[in-house]
Amino acid sequence: MGQKVHPNGFRLGVYRNWDARWYASGPEYTKLLQEDLAMRQLIMGRLKNASVARIETERSANQLTVVIHTAKPGIVIGRSGAAVDALRDNLERISGKKVRVTIQEIKTPELDARLLAENVAGQLEKRIAFRRAVKQSVMRSMRAGAKGVKIQVSGRLGGGDMSRREWDRDGRVPLHTLRADVEFGQAEAKTTSGQIGVSVWIYRGDFPTENVAAEAATSAARPAARVAAVVEAEPAVDSAAVAGAEAGPPDPEAVSEPAVAVAAEPAAEVQPPVVEAEAAAPTKRRAARKAAEPTPAAAETAPKAKRTTRKADAPADGADG
Repeated sequence: MGQKVHPNGFRLGVYRNWDARWYASGPEYTKLLQEDLAMRQLIMGRLKNASVARIETERSANQLTVVIHTAKPGIVIGRSGAAVDALRDNLERISGKKVRVTIQEIKTPELDARLLAENVAGQLEKRIAFRRAVKQSVMRSMRAGAKGVKIQVSGRLGGGDMSRREWDRDGRVPLHTLRADVEFGQAEAKTTSGQIGVSVWIYRGDFPTENVAAEAATSAARPAARVAAVVEAEPAVDSAAVAGAEAGPPDPEAVSEPAVAVAAEPAAEVQPPVVEAEAAAPTKRRAARKAAEPTPAAAETAPKAKRTTRKADAPADGADG
């Protein structure tokens, strides 16, 4: 419980390269390691305000190459290159070899975990509320294009007597996925109530791999190859021949009789009488219905005649007696 794996070290040799690229054995390894640590401490001390995110060292036979990743290259170079020349002289004095200094600019510092942690730590030192500082940093990083950000602060937050941990996250941060480009950075804020540690995880997508690209190209080529093989295997088929084969052999008598009938009875002579008869039928029905209906005068006189008949047929009073 409570044991964590460093996200950067977890991906070393798989998708991420080492910051120190050199090899030594025996007592020489101890000497070169001490040189590396001294050079990194010197660079971070001199360029404290230059937003240095990462320092890479690479050794050859007679030369040492130092690559400085920074968001403010102007501060590292200095006026007319004076600052970088002074830095190179100090590094040569420590290593005893010729040193080549290369400066790499970080164009989006919001996507660098180390720089984001230093930014949050700077805000905490200026007595800004930790929740506000963390939330604003997460939103800024997500706007810059990150797919997931997690920021954790631990210590005497808000000047409390007991230390605690608070964190905020947006998006997803897959720490167990090796191909995920998850970067981890730490910084410390020195406040009046003590030190507050800041940890930042940034998920920037997946590492581009040659195997994945090759698989995508292969899967895209498979359907085209399958279609080509099917086209080559199946010859072209005549649709008219298929329709004729399904219908069967033609009957000469069945073909000739309709032709003679059509020639003897043209469509123009047969259709008009049928149409006229159909049109005349409703007219005859309407006339018959109208003749059967009684006229208004007949309808008025019919009830009166009935009543008169009933009066005449009725016996006179006292006839039975």
